[in-house]
Amino acid sequence: MINLLSAIFIAIFTLTSINAAELQSLDKDLINYSYPYPVHFHEFESQQQTLRMAYMVVKATKPNGKDIVLMHGKNFNGAYWRETIKSLTSDGYRVIVPDQIGFGKSTKPKYYQYTFEQLAHNTHALLKEIGVTKTAVVGHSMGGMLATRFALMYPEMTEKLILANPIGLEDYQLFSKYRSIDLSYEAELKKTYEKIKAYQLKFYYDNQWKPAYDEWTNLLAGWTINEDYPIIAWNAALTYDMIFTQPVVYEFKNIDCPVLLILGTRDRTALGRAFAPKELQPLMGRYDSLGENTLASLKRGRLIRLEGIGHLPHIEAFDQFIKPLKTFLKQYE
Repeated sequence: MINLLSAIFIAIFTLTSINAAELQSLDKDLINYSYPYPVHFHEFESQQQTLRMAYMVVKATKPNGKDIVLMHGKNFNGAYWRETIKSLTSDGYRVIVPDQIGFGKSTKPKYYQYTFEQLAHNTHALLKEIGVTKTAVVGHSMGGMLATRFALMYPEMTEKLILANPIGLEDYQLFSKYRSIDLSYEAELKKTYEKIKAYQLKFYYDNQWKPAYDEWTNLLAGWTINEDYPIIAWNAALTYDMIFTQPVVYEFKNIDCPVLLILGTRDRTALGRAFAPKELQPLMGRYDSLGENTLASLKRGRLIRLEGIGHLPHIEAFDQFIKPLKTFLKQYE
């Protein structure tokens, strides 16, 4: 039995090593990684520097006159909305998918005061430039916190808000000790393919890996072996600090538009868990109960629970994700 277990371990380790060895090195602007649709750039001045915000704007063949903005999570970029874009445009929606500053193909500044207000302001300016006046906003993970802040700042533009496994449904400062940006940066520099995949396997996919997940792991890991990684890691540390210190959970009661929560209940994602007291760690990231708590705060909310699904419902269980999203959009048209 011991020999069999050893053989299995060696086989798994070898496979992981082979995958890691075959990683494509990716620069900070993802120049050698193609997005599913043409990428445009919104250039603007912010905090005494010129920045470029990458975005996709995908028109429907038969437009229904409605816009939808998709906001990505911290460990992702706009490309992972590929299937969602295709499905929504087939229903007539124009879909706008920005990469926030510090992410994807957008600028990675050496210094930037990251706030959700600043990112929402940047996004609002982009939308005004391309002629958006009213839109539904979809946010996943960190994008859910940003989408919430956007809806609070620009209620006149936000018709509907959809939050898919957003982080920030709790205040992480109530559980965990603060970690300085310098320490966060050191941790980011230590990330590897193996560490990134192990984290996602445990917290995103319940130890059930599928080949479809490789692309999103390899994007992050490809950065770690590029000479640009220090500036990428620095921006990751800055945005980690933004998430930890700028909760939105206390303001859900102030959102005026209809809100849909789509929550994979197996998700256990929570910032700072490793720095929280051991007795509190199991209480963090409990999406099986956070949904009800959030729903009770909303003026006009609806909760869809996806049993057995993790942090990325639009990747792990697309059909279960897109059906209630489309139903919700049509209910308020």
